[in-house]
Amino acid sequence: MGPKTAMVLAAGLGTRMRPLSDTVPKPLIKLGGEALIDRVLTRLAGAGVEKAVVNTHYLADQVEAHLAGHKTPEILISPEPDEILDTGGGVKNALGLLGDGPLFIHNSDSVWVEGASASLQRMGEVWDPEQMDALLLVAPTAYAIGYQGSGDFALAPDGSLRRRKENEVVPFVFAGVSIAMPSLFDDSPDGPFSLNLLWDRALEAGRLRGVRLEGVWMHVGTPEALAEAERLLAGDEE
Repeated sequence: MGPKTAMVLAAGLGTRMRPLSDTVPKPLIKLGGEALIDRVLTRLAGAGVEKAVVNTHYLADQVEAHLAGHKTPEILISPEPDEILDTGGGVKNALGLLGDGPLFIHNSDSVWVEGASASLQRMGEVWDPEQMDALLLVAPTAYAIGYQGSGDFALAPDGSLRRRKENEVVPFVFAGVSIAMPSLFDDSPDGPFSLNLLWDRALEAGRLRGVRLEGVWMHVGTPEALAEAERLLAGDEE
């Protein structure tokens, strides 16, 4: 059974999305007529998530007002008024709201078109805290929209992950969603830090796994990439 709780990371500045993000926080920028964060929350609800904790910082009032009307999943706000705590620090700051069970950690701008099966449900089926400290959703770069990088990971048949080496190209990019237990954050730093720190610890312990996204992942990091994703959703791609 998959997690019933999720952490949605929505505190970032969205600098690469300027000028769109100058006056609107990135999670509220629309794709296909729907705010990015609404797409995330709908997908989480469909996966059985009952509670979503959302961290806020940049244009926080807009994000919190937008979320006030959401009923499913239940929304709790984890404010970061003084500084952005990065991905790891943001989750650690919200642990008191997240409970003791497994949780999805979901970027607020992570969107995709599903393939044959629903990715979050598959992650829930694969998740095994006896064998894993973290489970990452990874997307094939060959089918990603708006992504021009060299990949993040190589994925073995047993689901184990390996980081990209210097000057290497690997076939999978982190798709913005993971599952972890709150205990992943034991002995983690105070203040801002990246989830990558904890994933590297899990890698060293042989306890980091991946699930392949079967659909088309959309890297909507810039206005140009957003426009490309819009064309895909509209069915205008040749």
